[in-house]
Amino acid sequence: MRAHRRAQRAAVTTGAALLAAGLLAGCGLSEPEPDADVPADGRPGNASASPTPAGPTDSPRTPELPSELTSQRLDWKRCTAPRGGNAPGSAWRCARVDVPLDYADPSGETLSIALIRKEARDKGRRLGSLLFNFGGPGGSGVATLPRAAGSYAKLNTRYDLVSFDPRGVAASSGVRCRTDEEQEQAHRNVDLTPDTAAEEAAFIEDAAEFGAGCERRSGTVLPHVGTGNAARDLDLIRRVLGDEKLSYFGFSYGTELGGTYAHLFPHTAGRTVLDAAVDPTADGIGHARNQTMGFQRALENYLKDRGRSPKEGSERIARLLARIDRSPLPTDSGRELSESLAITGIVTPLYSESSWPALTAALDEAENNGTGNGLLRLADSYNGRDEQGRYDTQSHSQRAISCADSTSRPTVDEARALLPEFRELSPVFGPFLAWDTAGWCAEWPVEGEHETPETSAPGAGPVLVVGTTGDPATPYEGARRMADELGEGVGVLLTNKGEGHGAYGSNDCVTSTIDDYFLDGKVPADGKTCG
Repeated sequence: MRAHRRAQRAAVTTGAALLAAGLLAGCGLSEPEPDADVPADGRPGNASASPTPAGPTDSPRTPELPSELTSQRLDWKRCTAPRGGNAPGSAWRCARVDVPLDYADPSGETLSIALIRKEARDKGRRLGSLLFNFGGPGGSGVATLPRAAGSYAKLNTRYDLVSFDPRGVAASSGVRCRTDEEQEQAHRNVDLTPDTAAEEAAFIEDAAEFGAGCERRSGTVLPHVGTGNAARDLDLIRRVLGDEKLSYFGFSYGTELGGTYAHLFPHTAGRTVLDAAVDPTADGIGHARNQTMGFQRALENYLKDRGRSPKEGSERIARLLARIDRSPLPTDSGRELSESLAITGIVTPLYSESSWPALTAALDEAENNGTGNGLLRLADSYNGRDEQGRYDTQSHSQRAISCADSTSRPTVDEARALLPEFRELSPVFGPFLAWDTAGWCAEWPVEGEHETPETSAPGAGPVLVVGTTGDPATPYEGARRMADELGEGVGVLLTNKGEGHGAYGSNDCVTSTIDDYFLDGKVPADGKTCG
């Protein structure tokens, strides 16, 4: 449930778009996933846009790329079904682009990044490509964009809709750390809110084993999956697509990626929208603190909507979780609902107001029937587990990217010291998120890059930053900080007074403001409020 980590598995409030959906799996350094670039019927796709010539980049930290990378021509072909999903319709084409494994050695080994595209309908008025990242980190854009595209039909009139699996994700050399059996065992046996010395030891041992599994299975790519490299990949994709500037729509973690791009490449950052913006000033503990407040705020809004006292309702749920910790609830599947799974099940429907009835039903079942079917279904959805017990790999990629980015490595003692503060902030979510600070990157095999991401972008054009007042996963306050960090004259804040994680499609005022910005270049006044 981290602000730019595990928090992005719920649907964007457009209904179709997912902030994170790790529905493809893959390992290996440069081997392409067969479902990402093999045509379904053998027919060639549309012709590639002409590449732009190699030229200097904005960032002195990015060495000049060799012409064999910048002059690639994309081989667009019919898309086949992603693993666990259905093939998109005939309007979609898939391709792959090669990027450096290590941008410090751009002529060295490469990775293959999976792309998907739907061409603009009004080709005579085409504005270029609009690239999407739906969050995570670890969400598959190749799987998500076709399902979400109906929400962006107006933008598709003049933009090619394009998304990708970032490095380390799904079909782009996806990170894998555990087998399904190991994942299931961890969910069954590891208490994410340990109460005894033995539970604490098992908690940290499991976290260390996860990192060791990532290194063992994906060690070559693991040091190179950070957000800075993903932003450099974005710029290479822009050049290969033939766009002078990058037009970009990022959600949740995708806002951190967009802010990083604007910092590294301010002069090629075109029309950019960052919806459900993360707080770029927060370190690992700061993100956990922000989310503790954000999820508690969303829970209280939910309880008030149900006519219940926020304080008494929260305490009642906390007591339910304590009972489940002592005695897990049975389910029809034969699996037990642990406290950790119950917390996850409560978190999931808080991402969208439309899912609040599912939370009511699941809590009523747990309290009145003593069974955990509803909460377990919600937890499985969040954790990427299907009915056959197979897990997707988004949680693997998510952790790998987060730990490659962040230098934050709190100890068990530091996490334990946070418990009083975090319990005060939220009796429901506080203990989980306090302990999570120590378990997330414990004994991680790769050093983190920075304490907080750099998103200052002097020289960039206006970047539209969208925050929702009831957002549980990326609380509204972070959007203001993102706009401030981008810099004066760059960050433009748009406020959505509402509930849920992500504003586009949930509010007509927000949606039309974003559409006008992308299609006509109309920049709203900084501080505009919709609601």
